[in-house]
Amino acid sequence: MAETTPRRKLAAILAADVVGFSKMMGENEDQTLQNLKSCRALTDKAIAENHGRIFGSAGDSVIAEFASPVDAMIAAVDFQKNIASRNEAISAENKMQFRVGLNLGDVIVEGDNLYGDGVNIAARLEASAEPGGITLSSKFHDEIYRKLDLSFVSTGSQEMKNISEPVATYKIEFFNLHKGKSPVKDGDELTSKPSEERFKVPEASKPPAIAALPFANMSGDTEQEYFADGITEDIITNLSLWRTFPVISRNSSFAYRDKSSNLKQVADELGARYILEGSVRKSGNRVRITAQLIDAGEDHHLWSEKWDRTLEDIFDVQDEVSEAIARRVAPSITGHEQIKLTRKRPENFSGWEEYLQGLNSFHGRQRTDHEDPKLAEAREHFERAINLDPTLSDAHSYIAFCCFFELVHQITKDSKNTRQAMLNSAQHALALNPEDPVALGAIASYHMFSGDYATSRDYAKQAIKFNPSFAINYYRLSLALVHYGEFQGAVDASLKTFELSPVDPELGDFYTGLCLAYLGQEKYEESLEAADKMIQHYPDRGSILGVRASILGHLNQELEGTIALNRYLSLRPNLKTRDNYRNSFLPNSVLSETIIEGLIKAGWKPEE
Repeated sequence: MAETTPRRKLAAILAADVVGFSKMMGENEDQTLQNLKSCRALTDKAIAENHGRIFGSAGDSVIAEFASPVDAMIAAVDFQKNIASRNEAISAENKMQFRVGLNLGDVIVEGDNLYGDGVNIAARLEASAEPGGITLSSKFHDEIYRKLDLSFVSTGSQEMKNISEPVATYKIEFFNLHKGKSPVKDGDELTSKPSEERFKVPEASKPPAIAALPFANMSGDTEQEYFADGITEDIITNLSLWRTFPVISRNSSFAYRDKSSNLKQVADELGARYILEGSVRKSGNRVRITAQLIDAGEDHHLWSEKWDRTLEDIFDVQDEVSEAIARRVAPSITGHEQIKLTRKRPENFSGWEEYLQGLNSFHGRQRTDHEDPKLAEAREHFERAINLDPTLSDAHSYIAFCCFFELVHQITKDSKNTRQAMLNSAQHALALNPEDPVALGAIASYHMFSGDYATSRDYAKQAIKFNPSFAINYYRLSLALVHYGEFQGAVDASLKTFELSPVDPELGDFYTGLCLAYLGQEKYEESLEAADKMIQHYPDRGSILGVRASILGHLNQELEGTIALNRYLSLRPNLKTRDNYRNSFLPNSVLSETIIEGLIKAGWKPEE
């Protein structure tokens, strides 16, 4: 019996629509309606078989509700698979494709109909999905990803018409639907497994990204290189604060310094559509900045501008550059959004210059386990910056990360005090700027050391919220999730890291989350592939070699496993007992025993 009094409930909503339906109708109405009828038989059957109810159907669209998001997901995969199979068997003019959006949210029940944001978001997600694809909200994803054997890719946050807040979204990392089995439930799992193109983020459905190459130093003084780099880095950060489109990481963009690659090649390698280039000339109290934005896909200039200003106006120029670019890349951006996310400006110009010099040294550091003069130099610059401007939160944040790398590379002789200094600096930065993604990332790393992975995860998510293009924080999130046991979430975060910084100097580290997540999922071949990628970058890093030996043990590759184990033990001669390994790995990690078991299978004989 139909409801008569409006009420609210939580429901999983599926919205589907035919791609290009109006054009098809214009070309051949009768044939299009016949094809739609055939496709609707498939969609409606999948919905009904998975306990769904269609409550809206207008022409080529379908909106259905499910009590269970798992049922809704299975229905969507089922009918997309069946539609793909139908398309394979018929002529091109009779093919149809559907987009699907899935959301879990509060809805208003009135009679047989459902209303509200829960329904509207599903419809907006459907419109953003790729043909034949499935896009889902983060609420929907968080409810199902551990229950279904499917691979998901984060597609960032999307602004939606008439929805007050941006919606975080995911899509299925698509597989060959027409050749796969129909996914059926076995307990809480799907028995059909998607094939995955390893470590690659699909291009479809991603908003176009922008990469800012290092601005050329035109001052005629190599000592001013840090200034041009700092201008570029600040512009990258400002662009990231718009949160409407991806911005390629500074580390990847700067990999193209002094390289002669053409812009189309650079864009392809970085996964960016737009390239920003420019130059900086500093002379006394004057600075000249030029910038130009290029659509690498279309191979044409979109915009160029030149500024001649005093140094005191430099922050205005940076804001103007980022705003001009953002409004060409995403013209729907509102001024209100920019105001909400604007960074606090430094109060002392000399302090800011010291901070820029610190960044230059920090990015130039070695990434190895030994004393690093560049790291010490960076810390000195940041401390001088704070002496000149105590309100410079960014300098406090980077002091925290100087401490972090002193710990990671075992440079410090007093790890307890260094950890405390790391936390103190990050907390000081947050007191000055509660939305500082660097400081939030530092605290996430601090809690990682402490074995508090839930808190580490929460801080990493906060950091991403305030700067969704800061690649390194997705890496931190992947580590927190993997040691907490949220393995698919760790895979998603890792893939997002690669998307935002595909040629990062720390690329070898980025494979860590993937390697360990696949190990936790017992996907040993994939885990080994990621471990081998890590070793290409760090051939003598003991922790990686130990994990690789464990994976080979789980794969029952006795000879190679023994060789890998012996190499690992040669670097860890004091590894005698299970507790020795537990204490050498991150505390409380859910993977400790899995790795120990693999080492034993590879031939390790721990003392009792």
